[in-house]
Amino acid sequence: MEKQYKHWEDVRDLLRNWREENCRQSEDVVDLWNEVLANHFGKLGDEGWLVLEQVFIAALDCHNMEVANFCLSKLNQEFPDSLRVKRLKAMKYEASEKYEHALDILDLIIKKDETNAASRKRKVTIYKSQGMIIEAIKELTDYLRIFMADQEAWMELCDLYISQQEWNKAAFCVEELLLHSPFNHLYLQRYAEIKYTQGGYENLEVARSYYSQAAKLNPKNVRALYGLMLTSVHMASNSKCPSQKKKESIKLSEWATNQLSQLQDSNESKLFSSQILEGMGNLQIGNDSKN
Repeated sequence: MEKQYKHWEDVRDLLRNWREENCRQSEDVVDLWNEVLANHFGKLGDEGWLVLEQVFIAALDCHNMEVANFCLSKLNQEFPDSLRVKRLKAMKYEASEKYEHALDILDLIIKKDETNAASRKRKVTIYKSQGMIIEAIKELTDYLRIFMADQEAWMELCDLYISQQEWNKAAFCVEELLLHSPFNHLYLQRYAEIKYTQGGYENLEVARSYYSQAAKLNPKNVRALYGLMLTSVHMASNSKCPSQKKKESIKLSEWATNQLSQLQDSNESKLFSSQILEGMGNLQIGNDSKN
């Protein structure tokens, strides 16, 4: 943080902007609290409690337990029965790797309020941090039974299934996402990647279709173009591919190759090489040889 803030009102406004924009800026938040705002807390009024919560989370990010304990103590004194404060306490236990205590508090919160989304998400986070992927999947599945429109949660569940190589279930998650946003080229690309990885001629055909749609919606989507090129090549070389579809695959492969070459030559694609490498990491080359 280059600019130096000395007046407490400037710091208050800055922290407010960061809250509204969902910016963590954890180190800066803790520094501004210690250097300026801690001595003027009484002037903040009701906004002071939001600032304390913001500083508490930032302090956990920075492993500054002294500041975190101070903020939590203040909040607990003012709101002793608040479920929101209890969730912050669970976060402190989580930061201290006292996962059992954190889960106990979160279970208590969920028992009192089954629609408390933040607490359910924290349970998923705790299970993931401990490598308990099966438990994380179960918790996230329970969450999505209540909050079916949470697209980020569906994508997270998709990633968890992929980590367990549960390709059909991962594909189902992306299908749910496509119901919400049928023209999202990233969702179309992800679905194509899953189908490509599953292998087999039928899945290759589906993957080619979704890669094509993703590339049509965003002609600069390098991963979609690269996937389209690979899928078309492997389809054309598959013995199950009819002659007409083989011609279509060859044309699509040539088109995707030309698009990639144009992107590589243009100044708009400086990150072309890194995107190609990232795309290669998401395509399990060789699975399509399955019958």
